[in-house]
Amino acid sequence: MDQMWIDFISRWLHVTTAIALLGGAIFSRFVLIPAAAELPDAEHDKLRAGVLGRWKRFVHLGITLLLLTGFYNFVRAMPGHKGQPLYHSLIGTKILLAFAIFFIASAMVGRSSLAIAMRKNAARWTGIIVVLGLLIVAISSYAKVALPGKVPGATQIEINAVVE
Repeated sequence: MDQMWIDFISRWLHVTTAIALLGGAIFSRFVLIPAAAELPDAEHDKLRAGVLGRWKRFVHLGITLLLLTGFYNFVRAMPGHKGQPLYHSLIGTKILLAFAIFFIASAMVGRSSLAIAMRKNAARWTGIIVVLGLLIVAISSYAKVALPGKVPGATQIEINAVVE
């Protein structure tokens, strides 16, 4: 398979997975959690169990895909960003924020005593995931637009034409 297609598929999977997980967190925080809070306890518990059983699969698969595609995209992008310390610091920050989200999201769907305690304040923890996720999107967008990488073998004129 041509390298361009592998790069395209990896980036597409990465972005699509991030959209699905962040969208799910936004939906949960602003729609599902408030609506579920109005249910009687027995119905609320039944809904929570059903949602967690399904959402857990999305979280675990999503984290796996984001780690795999993120690592691949990172390795492919770094040669084009030599000498750009701001880019490296932004991507490093993005990765650390993603790890924080992975921890919180995994804990929220887990079975440990920590998970149970965190779910008692689901709105707060899901809100933190949303804020961190939106911050990652902002960092990624800035890095992509303001700090374009150098394409190996391309002239600066060709790079400027692509960026513009």
